[in-house]
Amino acid sequence: MKISKKFSKFFYSAIVVLLCLVLIIWLAGPRILKMYITYGIGDCAAIPILCLQPESTILTPEINSTLELIPQKFPKMSVSVPKGFALVQELIKRTYYKRKNPNDRAVIYLLAQTPEAFIKLYPDVKKQGITDNREFIRRLMYANLNKIDSLTDAFFIVMKSIFIPDIGNQETAKMIRFKIDDKDGYINYTTSNVDNYYDCNVLDNKGNYFKVYIKDIRGRLDLNDVFSIISTLKPVN
Repeated sequence: MKISKKFSKFFYSAIVVLLCLVLIIWLAGPRILKMYITYGIGDCAAIPILCLQPESTILTPEINSTLELIPQKFPKMSVSVPKGFALVQELIKRTYYKRKNPNDRAVIYLLAQTPEAFIKLYPDVKKQGITDNREFIRRLMYANLNKIDSLTDAFFIVMKSIFIPDIGNQETAKMIRFKIDDKDGYINYTTSNVDNYYDCNVLDNKGNYFKVYIKDIRGRLDLNDVFSIISTLKPVN
């Protein structure tokens, strides 16, 4: 399934799984719940991201990238991106070049959600004190399969497994927190001598949420370039 479709459908997939988890935890409690999730999704040996949590330091980078960025506007958001990447917001696609092999391509996928969008989709999380996009994403990124004590913990593990796309070799993956001007969030990424993957989860000071997933074939971008792209994100009303 394409990543863009995965972004659009992960909300509904999680609802089905959550209903199953309600029954399991009611019958057996957290210990069996963890076993159930491990059996259905996998453990941290198979999927390291399920136990990966953000580094303690919050990065506050200064944007000094020399990357040439071109402004692009979509119905929900605007962003500036470099040439050479296919650009997709959900099902809207723009391609700036062609390759003979369609699998050998660099792509940037975009998703935008308004303030409190996640709370409206999952209103039950309000009972756990989760009242906005920022807290929802924080709980998701800090979800840890080895620390399941409640149905809420299990819910966010399931969401984490669906929400974070392919980031290459998860054994070398890093998860960082950052703050740039009026934006903050989390980046899950891997870099190599061949390809780089960046899963950026960004919130502005009004609570708007943006996901920028970069499949950087042949490793053109570094982390500073990614911050440069993130800094241009804006909601479109």
